[in-house]
Amino acid sequence: MRFLVTGGSGFIGSNLVRHLIGCGHMVCNIDALTYAGNPSSLLDLETNHAYRFMRLDLATGIGLSSAFLEFAPDCVLHLAAESHVDRSIDGPGQFIQTNIVGTYHLLQASLGYYRSLSPDRAANFRFLHVSTDEVFGSLGETGYFSETTAYDPRSPYSASKAASDHLVRAWHHTYGLPIQVTNCSNNYGPYQFPEKLIPVVILKCIREESIPVYGKGENIRDWLHVLDHCKAIEAVVTGGKVGETYTVGGNNEMRNIDLVKKLCGIMDTLKPRGNGQRYEELITYVTDRPGHDMRYAIDASKLKRELGWEPDSDHDALLRSTVQWYLNNETWWQSILSGAYKLERQGLSNP
Repeated sequence: MRFLVTGGSGFIGSNLVRHLIGCGHMVCNIDALTYAGNPSSLLDLETNHAYRFMRLDLATGIGLSSAFLEFAPDCVLHLAAESHVDRSIDGPGQFIQTNIVGTYHLLQASLGYYRSLSPDRAANFRFLHVSTDEVFGSLGETGYFSETTAYDPRSPYSASKAASDHLVRAWHHTYGLPIQVTNCSNNYGPYQFPEKLIPVVILKCIREESIPVYGKGENIRDWLHVLDHCKAIEAVVTGGKVGETYTVGGNNEMRNIDLVKKLCGIMDTLKPRGNGQRYEELITYVTDRPGHDMRYAIDASKLKRELGWEPDSDHDALLRSTVQWYLNNETWWQSILSGAYKLERQGLSNP
């Protein structure tokens, strides 16, 4: 199959591109290469005949229609998005442009292309929109997000993603575009931009710097390995129903502080500090994020029931392999830290 992937140079996108090509598919990666889009994440694929790259900015829409005609995809996998809550607090405008306006331009280009297809190709065409569980708001101590959970976004980031979800569904119901939507829990794994919690903790340990934990670290997230997420996306776009939503989770809830301490323990084993010191001693509690959602948890039973997908249950091994990846790939993350981003905290200023 021929997949057009937006945001393919980002964290989830680069893992997805590599997964699809490994399964024998053709991929065209469209990415604007903003701060989180890293060409080195796919450096090994640059000479692969199954991979193409086009540098385009969805927020302008320029060049999209030509890209569709040139590559002739069977499916669109839309991952391009601004995704960091703290950045959305500091600068919500970019989230509006990328996540809402960019999705609009992509929907229009996809619809025009879809309408040009032969009946056989049109019958198999899909537009899969990758979204987040954060559009559902915050859970209490019990309960789970599912495909029928009402939307209740709390941050500029989640509000912009909620808006894009609504646009995608509107293009299906109004114009007949064959769409699918996935809402996933927190991802982790290789190639994650080092502003998210897990890479921040790992790199702070490596650099023996203070590890910031928001509030008391009691916020709970459901952690999903990125390769499990990639397999879920492939399962939905190849076997899921048109117009349907699928929630994707890791069945792996943890308090932030417990996750941080677990990462510190793994680092104690893989890269011990000197003088018998432990990485946990670097933990520092800092002022909580404004509007910080307390708990996310996903009910992914629909995916298992309809498509046979479920996440890998060996979470400790996956977390350990993630830490090992960052230890083994210093050149990748050092190239990021040598630029404008220095692991500094964001989300404390007003837009």
